[in-house]
Amino acid sequence: MNRREKIEAMLAEDPKDTFLRYSLAMELRSEGNTLESLEILDALVRESTPCVPAFFMAAQQLSDQGRIEEARNYLREGIEEARKQGDSHAAAEMSELLASLGDFGEI
Repeated sequence: MNRREKIEAMLAEDPKDTFLRYSLAMELRSEGNTLESLEILDALVRESTPCVPAFFMAAQQLSDQGRIEEARNYLREGIEEARKQGDSHAAAEMSELLASLGDFGEI
């Protein structure tokens, strides 16, 4: 059983587990399945208590695909949510990524 199958088996027992869902998204990303990974990450950021790391990872994947404005949107939302949750480290990381995108992708 590979890592993805192990995660999926654990998720079958606890489908709402945030850490397992995030882990599955990261495993899908490593397999090159960006679309499915982004779907999971988007669901995680839309929860009543959003998963802060999901904002950052979604933005990274979107940026890698050249979807810069979408990446910026995730980062702006993520920074705000990280601050609400008192996670200044995550807010700083997302701010750095947002700044690094600069004018990249602007028309």
